[in-house]
Amino acid sequence: FERTIEVDPKTDRAWYGLGLVLLLASRLADGLDGPVARLTQPTDRGAFLDISLDFLFYASIPLGFAFANPATNALPAAVLLAAFVGTGSSFLAFSVLAQKRGLQSAQYKGLYYLGGLTEATETLICFALMCLLPERFGWWAYGFAVLCALTIGTRIIGGARILSRRV
Repeated sequence: FERTIEVDPKTDRAWYGLGLVLLLASRLADGLDGPVARLTQPTDRGAFLDISLDFLFYASIPLGFAFANPATNALPAAVLLAAFVGTGSSFLAFSVLAQKRGLQSAQYKGLYYLGGLTEATETLICFALMCLLPERFGWWAYGFAVLCALTIGTRIIGGARILSRRV
């Protein structure tokens, strides 16, 4: 698999600017879907689609940077994607078991919300910075992966402590 066209972040800033505009538009649409759903009747189907599409969105940004410049961005993108797998799986695994036990907390799309350092706002800020300074993608990706690792650690420790309590 050989890639013949690469985007140079220094000369092709317009592409990254367009990417930022599309990124912000998608997050605006994501922010509006909940209030629109609450005007009628929120459904499990809607919550499922919302969180599934959120996770696919989060994966698409590092993947896009890897495609734009594989030689430079593929490894940092892979590290960031692995970190996203950790944050997502620790969040969802705990939510399923918390619901099974009937645990209550601040609800997030019908799930038990076990927070962390790297939430949606922080991720969006990082993605915006990647688009504004694409030549520093590797630094942003590795740095955010470290923050995700802290989130994974706190979720695993916190979740294990909560789940170790007798029901």
